Amino acid sequence: MITPMSTPLELPVVGTEPRERADAVRNRALILAAAQKLFAERGVENVSMDAIACGAGVGKGTLFRRFGDRASLVRALLEEDEAAFQEAFIRGEPPLGPGAPPADRLVAYGHGVLDLLATHGDFLLAAETGLPGIRFRSSPYAAHRAHVVTLVRAGAPELDAGYTADALLATLGAELVMHQLRGRGVGLDELKSGWAALARSVLAG
Repeated sequence: MITPMSTPLELPVVGTEPRERADAVRNRALILAAAQKLFAERGVENVSMDAIACGAGVGKGTLFRRFGDRASLVRALLEEDEAAFQEAFIRGEPPLGPGAPPADRLVAYGHGVLDLLATHGDFLLAAETGLPGIRFRSSPYAAHRAHVVTLVRAGAPELDAGYTADALLATLGAELVMHQLRGRGVGLDELKSGWAALARSVLAG
């Protein structure tokens, strides 16, 4: 004889995302808040994962299960700004968004990346300099590369769009740009002028 269950079984609904457990949501918020506070106080490079776990009041294992490494944690802190920038170059106003010539959009895109680096350089540097190749395996890089590939195909169809996109994005890597800004003392306006010249020479716009 089958005994009726006191609580009905909750079955997953096709096409919906599984709901995150409340404690997991809480832990994520605690970790991000602790990391943001410690990074602001000490600088990104001077904060260990142990210190973040302690500041959040969670175990180190919980921290690593949630984020994997510090680069992933830093990317999570940048999600809002990254999402806003992607929205701007995909659906925003020209010249960054649709409606402007490919060369103008590419110039505006690079200027936007440089502005983000000038504001969040230490965070972006930490996000890109974890495990070897981590920058190229990240979802932001995939989105940016797809955008630049589209612009190259539209503005210079004779070029290998994939190779050209990777070459252009290499000049916007956090490590190089932060070295130019801090190590060599190059001004942001000078970097933007250099990017504009490079982008227009590639797309002959």
